[in-house]
Amino acid sequence: MGKLLLVGCGKMGGAMLDGWLARGLAASDVIVAEPAEALRPQKPGLKGVAASSEVTETPEIVVLAVKPQSMDAVLPDLKRFADKGSVFLSIAAGKTLRYFAGHLGAGAKVVRAMPNTPAAVRQGITVSTASKGVSEAEKKRCHELLEAVGQSLWVEDEGLIDHVTALSGSGPAYVFLLVEAMAAAGAKLGLTPEMAMQLARATVAGSGELLRQSSEPASQLRVNVTSPGGTTAEALKVLMAGDGIQPVFDKALAAASRRSKELAG
Repeated sequence: MGKLLLVGCGKMGGAMLDGWLARGLAASDVIVAEPAEALRPQKPGLKGVAASSEVTETPEIVVLAVKPQSMDAVLPDLKRFADKGSVFLSIAAGKTLRYFAGHLGAGAKVVRAMPNTPAAVRQGITVSTASKGVSEAEKKRCHELLEAVGQSLWVEDEGLIDHVTALSGSGPAYVFLLVEAMAAAGAKLGLTPEMAMQLARATVAGSGELLRQSSEPASQLRVNVTSPGGTTAEALKVLMAGDGIQPVFDKALAAASRRSKELAG
C-alpha cells in the first residue's frame, strides 16, 4: 500500500486518523499535513508536516479534511499528486466533483464524501460518490477508510448528496434540538431544568443505542413502547397528527437540501 496523506487534522480528520490506526493502519504509512502545531499528532512512526509542500513522495490517497473555505488555498500544491494518479477523498461539505475537476484537472480521481459528526465517536455514517476515473479497487480503499469512523454508503448520482446532507449531515443537530425540546417541555411540567435535561439526554442516547443494536425497524420499536390507551399513545396522537412532526421534518429537510444546492453553486 502506498502512503496516505491526510490534509487537515481537526476534529473530523483527527477522528478518522484515530480510526485508521485502531483498525491496524501502520503509522508509518500516514503523513499528516496540518499547519496548527497543536493539532499535529505526535505518534511514533507518523510523519507530521506543516504544509503539503513538504511532502515529496506521491501518496496513494489524499484525504482532504480541511474546512470548505480553506480548500482553495490547499489545492494548488496538491495538483501535482493528481497529475501522478493519486486519489482524492474529500469530506468537505459543498465542494462538488466539478469544483475539484476545476482545481485539480478534468482527469483527477476524486471521491466526494458526506460524513456526519458522530464520526468523532466512530458512530458516523458517510455517503460518497466518485468521479468517473476512480476504479472499483480505489473506491474499495476509500470505503475502508471511511468505515473506520462508522457506516459507509455510495450513490451514483452526485445530486443525491444534497439530500444526504439534509438528512444525515445536518441530522445530528435535529437530534440535539429534540433533546432541548424534550427537556424544555419537561421543565414546563414542573421538573427542574437540570433533571429534565438529564432525562432527555439519557432517553435519546439510550434509544439511539437500542435502535443501533436492534434488528427491528424504528416503527416496530415505537410500537413496542406504545401501550394501547396509555401515556405514550396519547403523546403520539399529537406528534403523529397531520400537523405534527412529519410535516415539520418535511419542510426542514427540503430547506436544508435546497441550501446545500445553493452552497455548492
